[in-house]
Amino acid sequence: MDKAQEKRRPALVTSSRAVFGRRAGHSVMAMITSARNPPWPLDVPISDLEVAGLPAPSIVRMKLFTLDHRFIIARRGKLSEKDRKAVSRALRSALDL
Repeated sequence: MDKAQEKRRPALVTSSRAVFGRRAGHSVMAMITSARNPPWPLDVPISDLEVAGLPAPSIVRMKLFTLDHRFIIARRGKLSEKDRKAVSRALRSALDL
């Protein structure tokens, strides 16, 4: 029998805490993964790793999910304005907005 494993991974909160998060108790997240993984459509390289609090080259991947706030452990950083705009463009494309 396989045991469920927990692995801590960085993710980008894409939803508004005021509009969605407080009411739902969840946040909509986008996956952050190592830049060495095979590419996906609309991957966004994070250009300012220091501001983002990431130790290695990383990308925001348009694998979206919700996560209960009880499982969010810490805030590492934030996206630079340039990276935030690039992620916003990718999200709009992915969701056909």
